[in-house]
Amino acid sequence: MPYTIGEMAKKMGVAPSTLRYYEKEGLLPFVTRSGSGNRVFHDSDLERLAIIECLKQTGLPIKGIKAFMGWCLEGDSTIGKRLELMQNQRQAVLDQIEQLKETLEVLDYKVWYYETAKKAGTCDAPDSVPVEELPENLRTAKLKIQGHFPEPEEGRDSCGDSCEDARTA
Repeated sequence: MPYTIGEMAKKMGVAPSTLRYYEKEGLLPFVTRSGSGNRVFHDSDLERLAIIECLKQTGLPIKGIKAFMGWCLEGDSTIGKRLELMQNQRQAVLDQIEQLKETLEVLDYKVWYYETAKKAGTCDAPDSVPVEELPENLRTAKLKIQGHFPEPEEGRDSCGDSCEDARTA
């Protein structure tokens, strides 16, 4: 089924100007034109557009997305290049997730901090709680924002596993 640029943009959840920009940048070599010169999209274009959006969300620059789309057009000889790009972008997303988890830990600590301060009517209350009395999931965040990075306990690796346990496992 053919779609106008507006219809395809709506299906993708993007502005029509986004699709025009993608075409201008050479990301949409598969888009055809009607007799009157209007862009015509098809159901088969949805997957390609979804991959473009996915790669964009990973932070891959337009130049990289353009290279990927070119490799797709080149065929099977570029499977290795495409696989490597996908593996790299996957790792980039995993790194972003780890960073976001650390950010969330700090936010969780600050939520606890202000909830505790609000209940007590003063920021002195959470400030007076020793780190070892904090809920365990908040300790590392408090230490990090204070500029301290906890050393692993003696006999334990940075994951908290006993080295002896790790050797016998």
